[in-house]
Amino acid sequence: MNTLPASGTWYLFDYGKVISTEPLAEDWDALGEAAGLDLRSPSSSYWAARLEYDGGGLSPAEYWASVLGRPVGGDDLDRLEELDARLWSRLNPRTLEVLDFMAGQGAHLALLSNMPEGMSHRYESEAAWPGFFVARYFSGRLRMVKPEPQVYRHVLKGLGAAPEDVVFIDDNRANIEAAEALGMRVVLLREDTDLRQELALLGEPA
Repeated sequence: MNTLPASGTWYLFDYGKVISTEPLAEDWDALGEAAGLDLRSPSSSYWAARLEYDGGGLSPAEYWASVLGRPVGGDDLDRLEELDARLWSRLNPRTLEVLDFMAGQGAHLALLSNMPEGMSHRYESEAAWPGFFVARYFSGRLRMVKPEPQVYRHVLKGLGAAPEDVVFIDDNRANIEAAEALGMRVVLLREDTDLRQELALLGEPA
């Protein structure tokens, strides 16, 4: 990636399946064993209330009770939270390489992730990747989630940026479309996306 958009541009990254990879089968297996359920399917109870949990509408105990169909607490709850964080902790080396390059170029890097509050604090205390970002926005702390327009407006205000001065990178089409509707430039990240190339293209003059 030889060129970047102008120096005032903010690069706003999602976390899940952008900075992280898809969860591994072994991590789903470990979580499923602790839960006593197979949670890997997109139709499983893991996902039914996930967006509400990501947005801070449920406590960890309430969320896992909804997943398991029974009350959960104490060591069992702590174990489920630990395994849930592990599920999303595998990092995408291609994205990390791009972030490392961009940080070295002095790019303005920010994060906007749908993530439960507890998980966000865990990663900030245990992982190195949050250090790339001078501004981090997590849905569980904000009590609002993508693709709700208000979360993007909140981030724009926090960054002091106009929409056209933000490049938003996410793997979810609904999130991308919501950002684009507000005037942000966007990159929809797929497994075969060359992020370096996409960002370089945005850096070329019209």
